[in-house]
Amino acid sequence: MTPKIKAILLFIAVFAIDQYIKFIFVNGFEAKGSCISLVLAYNTGVAFSMFEFLGAYLKYIQIGLLLGIAIYLYKDREMFHTYLYPISLIFSAGISNILDRFIHIGVVDYVYWHCGFDFAIFNLADVMIDVAIVWILWIHYKTTKD
Repeated sequence: MTPKIKAILLFIAVFAIDQYIKFIFVNGFEAKGSCISLVLAYNTGVAFSMFEFLGAYLKYIQIGLLLGIAIYLYKDREMFHTYLYPISLIFSAGISNILDRFIHIGVVDYVYWHCGFDFAIFNLADVMIDVAIVWILWIHYKTTKD
């Protein structure tokens, strides 16, 4: 299987799993714990509800950002191939969160950490974006080290 096919399958898997989990929460699933609760919340902003004031414009700004990144990667094929898998994660998670903005009142979040301190509520797509960033940093570190 070629790397591009693997990246497409990774994209589809992350997108589908993220949307399925969100579907479960939108339809009423809830589990409250002493440190972590799994509860539905709609985030109309971005991380930590920043830029909430942008309202409906935020989804179009995010689409513009992804399109800008796609154009850049189209022109810089070496970067695209170097970071193929983490880019696939970022795009699948980003598109999943943007889709939420169109079909719900905001991004569907559901993991709420409240052990010792309150932390932002997040979802699988958010975690995948974080994983992708760490993966990009790791690849960059390994390639510049050599």
